[in-house]
Amino acid sequence: MIAKLKRFLQSHTQAISPEEKAHQLKLAAASMLLEVVFADETLAVEEMALLPTLLTETLSMPAQEANELIEEAKKAQGNATSLFEFTNTINAEFSLEQKQQLLLAMWQLAYADGQLSQYEDQIIRRTADLLYLKHSELIQMRNQAIEATQTAH
Repeated sequence: MIAKLKRFLQSHTQAISPEEKAHQLKLAAASMLLEVVFADETLAVEEMALLPTLLTETLSMPAQEANELIEEAKKAQGNATSLFEFTNTINAEFSLEQKQQLLLAMWQLAYADGQLSQYEDQIIRRTADLLYLKHSELIQMRNQAIEATQTAH
């Protein structure tokens, strides 16, 4: 029993490499974006088409890596119990600007299919709270996403 506990604690306190840390961060961000995609329980073609692009722009990664990350995030998301698991990782590493960019990407995904569901709105607002973003920042990012959507159509 003590040996099991010791192994558990060691596995959770071992230092991870910078590469693993960066990957965990990208995975957390991708998972947050997937939360928006699946919020209204309908997988819009527009949302899934926009997701890899937003990942490549927001996290500065190649398209192939973005697609692989999406698949991995789908699995991780199914095992997660709350948004806090993802936002905790993001809070520890992201700058204010990076958090704002993530929130902007979430809004862009929410508006990609032309309509904002109440569930998408709730997840984004809850995420903004968990990322310690001000209400004014939430509204600013939403307005930018709406403007981008209107100029795209």
